[in-house]
Amino acid sequence: MFNLFPRAAALAVAMLPYLAAAAPLSLDAALQLAAQRSETTRAARAGALSATEAARAAAQMPDPTLRIGVDNLPATGPDRFHTTRDSMTMKRIGISQEWLSADKRAARQAAAEASIGREEVQVQAAAADTRRQTALAYVDAFYAGEGLKLARLMEHHAREELEASRARLSSAAGNSQDVLALAGAKGASEDETADILQQQSAASAAFQRWVGVPPHELVPLNAIALPSESTYVAGHPTVAAMQRDVDVARHAAAVTASNRKPNWTWEVAYGQRTGYADMVSVGVSIPLPVAPGERQDRDTAAKLALVEKAEADLAEGVRAARTEYRALASDAERLQQRIERYRAGVVVPAGQRTAAATAAYQSNQASLAALFEARHAEVEAQRKLLALQRDLAKTHVQLAFRPLTAEVAQ
Repeated sequence: MFNLFPRAAALAVAMLPYLAAAAPLSLDAALQLAAQRSETTRAARAGALSATEAARAAAQMPDPTLRIGVDNLPATGPDRFHTTRDSMTMKRIGISQEWLSADKRAARQAAAEASIGREEVQVQAAAADTRRQTALAYVDAFYAGEGLKLARLMEHHAREELEASRARLSSAAGNSQDVLALAGAKGASEDETADILQQQSAASAAFQRWVGVPPHELVPLNAIALPSESTYVAGHPTVAAMQRDVDVARHAAAVTASNRKPNWTWEVAYGQRTGYADMVSVGVSIPLPVAPGERQDRDTAAKLALVEKAEADLAEGVRAARTEYRALASDAERLQQRIERYRAGVVVPAGQRTAAATAAYQSNQASLAALFEARHAEVEAQRKLLALQRDLAKTHVQLAFRPLTAEVAQ
């Protein structure tokens, strides 16, 4: 419980610059805040700590066994249950110790360390997933804010043009059809603004779930460095976890194979008799594998089959990760091409159309409705371009933040 206070203090210190100065929040700062407050990562670290503590006991010898008893105690006759009347009765105390060879202890230690490696990968995977989810939430929140700006711009245009149309109608220079059309357009633009506000609210809630602060002002995204295919596949959380599963399975098979040689147990006991000399007993217990081919060898074969299973899962995971990378890389390339083509073929002409409609309206050669239609088409084109840019940014995030990195591992 007391460990929460240092974490809360560190998080408060990290958040102070953004809460006090109301400075724009960058993606790097958001990632740092998310990493500090991630409970998933903390849970994974606890799992790694558990594996580390368990590994410290893996190479230790088993605890010795204290043995206390009474031998040859009379059960019938006048001396029954008396420990001092019969010469054969002996009170005994001893200790026994199961002995593990150095090879067996080394095999168990290696298996325990492999388990630690698997848990450490889970820590890295939890941290990487937190970063990826935070980056995706950042992209959604940022582009929701940009979309809201366009929606409010459209609403402003609709209101402005409706007022102008009413003024022209009152001066008999306009007509009622233009007024009605622009009134409908104004209502539609207000509804679009309300819809985007709803989307922004959802994006803000998702962002705050990871970062802990609302996205009042976000810094535009910079170019994200993308990994190569080999880097992506090697650092993919699923692939890394499966690689550790293979290591664990191999060491578990080695531990099982070492059990073909049984463990000896040594015992020393001291016996006390009444009226006679005390005695010391020394012995060793040796298990006899009477059918190793039907028991120990089959246990080893079962573990080796699990190794083969883990290796097959790893090979399939590598294929899936490679396919995932190629699909995302293809999406990113095609989205980039679409953005360039859409900007040149749609957005630029839409801006030119608006300029032409504005000039025509000012010279009384076009109606307000035509001007609004041109403005509406331009904003819609900018919205579509914004949606493509958002999809490209999210694809880049999936590529860049999915694999484990050295920064995440720290």
